[in-house]
Amino acid sequence: MKIIKVGMADLAVVKSPGKLITLGLGSCVGIALYDKRTKIAGLAHIMLPNSKEIKNNSNKAKFADTAIEILLEKMESLGSNKWNIVAKLSGGAQMFSFNTKNDILKIGERNVLASKKKLNQLGIKIISEDTGGNYGRTIELDSSNGDLLVKTIGHGTKVI
Repeated sequence: MKIIKVGMADLAVVKSPGKLITLGLGSCVGIALYDKRTKIAGLAHIMLPNSKEIKNNSNKAKFADTAIEILLEKMESLGSNKWNIVAKLSGGAQMFSFNTKNDILKIGERNVLASKKKLNQLGIKIISEDTGGNYGRTIELDSSNGDLLVKTIGHGTKVI
């Protein structure tokens, strides 16, 4: 079985049998896309919500808005159909507490909202999520069945 590690600000796709793994999701969000008909899976590890808010935005995998589009294109190039793809989200934690009302620091929450907004614009249904909280996650996407294994420290392991 092929196991592909997806780094921070990175993305990858795989056909069954294969797994996509990303480590250390804090405020970052893991966006898992899956086509059960073709058993093609895609995973992005995004760091920031919007490429248009940042000058240095050459790495398209770093942002929710551009990473989802690229992931979709890569999956379609392997034979996936956008209308068969569903999404699962994980991460988006608030890793540090700030004594402020400034939403700019709520990067995890903003990443989750931006991911949902982009998926909604593209007509991709989110079927489950494990987001928020104040703890990190490691996730594993199984291309044979679309299961997303979420591992945490102190909050157990679950499949969403």
